[in-house]
Parts: sequence; structure tokens; C-alpha cells
Amino acid sequence: MKPRSPVFYAWVSVATSIVTIGFKGAAYYVTGSVGLLSDALESFVNLGAALVALAVLTYAEAGPDHEHNFGHDKAEYFSSGIEGTLILVAAVGIVWGAAPRLLAPLPVEQPGLGLVFSFVATAANVLCAWMLLGAAKAHRSITLEADAHHLLSDVWTTVGVVIGVLLSVWTGWHILDPLIAIAVAFRILWTGANLIRQSFDGLMDRAIPDADRHKIEAVLNRFAAEGVRYHELRTRLAGKRSFVNVHILVPGATTVQAGHEILERIEAQIRTALPHVEVLTHLEPVEDPRSYEN
Repeated sequence: MKPRSPVFYAWVSVATSIVTIGFKGAAYYVTGSVGLLSDALESFVNLGAALVALAVLTYAEAGPDHEHNFGHDKAEYFSSGIEGTLILVAAVGIVWGAAPRLLAPLPVEQPGLGLVFSFVATAANVLCAWMLLGAAKAHRSITLEADAHHLLSDVWTTVGVVIGVLLSVWTGWHILDPLIAIAVAFRILWTGANLIRQSFDGLMDRAIPDADRHKIEAVLNRFAAEGVRYHELRTRLAGKRSFVNVHILVPGATTVQAGHEILERIEAQIRTALPHVEVLTHLEPVEDPRSYEN
């Protein structure tokens, strides 16, 4: 069976966000809890993030063209940065909504029904996040990964809010409702900041992970017995793909055909070790000092 495309999972995220908005809005309506209101408002941010992810993934699926010779995969980093920013906005919104209740706490009404609605919304988010994380790993998509973490941050928000509502009802300390909402807001700030950092790293052409680089070096070192050397190994990430540039040095007496065969073998073995990598090699004579110039 052909695997689902990243765009399909983006649509799942959009649908999940709409469902959770409905249930969380109902939870606030029946309880009047400021914590549940903040939780519902964050779901609107989730919907915005899901729509951004959908647009970016649709754009990123386009292959290379005349203006974008290396494809459009790097657009995913914009989505990750936007989602991280939206998470920060959601955290500020939670604090903004909860702060007035610190001065004028109010009791929570009909907590049982409200918490049922919150539980259904949380279950939907957990299931969707689980699907997105699996798809993100399969497609090497930072956009799906960011969206999944965004939903998980929403789960943490809901869990914290529910605890606040329960404690407020059981103890009669109504101030616990806004206090826990604010505490959860600071918790999800970390998630948003981390997503923004990942986006920045990608846009700045961060090198591939060390584990992947070691696999490439292992392939290159296999050819040392044939008198082949290498230098200027450079790598960069671009969404779900990675790019590798390396200079291959062979004995000067090697024919063009033989040198070409060596490059083909090297590139094939690197692609076998890392299927998502695109390799660009440059052939040079090992005896020429100019071969070692950058």
C-alpha cells in the first residue's frame, strides 16, 4: 500500500483542530473556567498552525523548477518557525486571560460535563500527534514534527487546566484555576522556543547530524586502499533532504573513465547508507597541490 503523503496528515491536523475547538469551547461554555477558556483559545492557534503546515507542505511537494533548482523542501523551516511563534503567542494569551482571575477568582460551574468535553478533545489531539510523529519520521518532515509537538503542547495545556479545575472544585481555592493555567503557559514556552531554534538552524544550512556524517566518512574511508582520498566534505539539511558535497582525490594517472567509475561507486554507497541524501562529488588529482585549496 502506498504511504500517505505529508499533505494528507496536514489535513488530518486541520480536521482535529476544528474538532477540538468545538469540544473545548463547549467545555468553557458549561464551566466558565478561565483555564478552559485559555485552552480553547490555544486550539484556534493550533488551527492556524495546521493551516500553515498544510500550505507549506503543499508547496514543498513541488519538485525542482527553473527558479528553485534544488526543490522547495526548505520551505518547511518557515512552517516550523511560524508554529513555534504561534505557540509563544498562545502562551502569552493564556497568561493574559488568566491574570484577571488572580484578582477576582470565580468558582467553576458544572465541572463534570466540562471535563468530559476536555477529555474528548485531548484524546483527539493525542491520537493526531501520534500519527503526525510517525509520519514526520517516515517523511523526514520538520513541518509534521512541529505540528505534532504543537498538538502535544496543547495536550499539556489541557492536562494542567483540568488539574487546576479539579483542585479548585475539591479545595474551594478558586485561585488555583488561573494559577495552573499560567504555570502551563510557561511550560509550553519551551516547546515554542525549541521549534523556532530548529527553524533557524535549517534556514542557516545546518550540517547533517554527526551520526549521518560518520556513515558518509565510513564509506569514503573504504576507498583508501585504492589510493583514493577526500577533503572538503560539506553537508547541509534542507527539509526532508540532505545535501553532501565532497572532493575526491585519485592518482593523477587515473583515466577519466576510471575516475568516473570511482565517483559512481562512492555516490551509490553513500545513497545506500543514507537514501535521503543527494551527493555531489568533484574529482581531483591527489598529487596536485591545487587540489587541496578551498
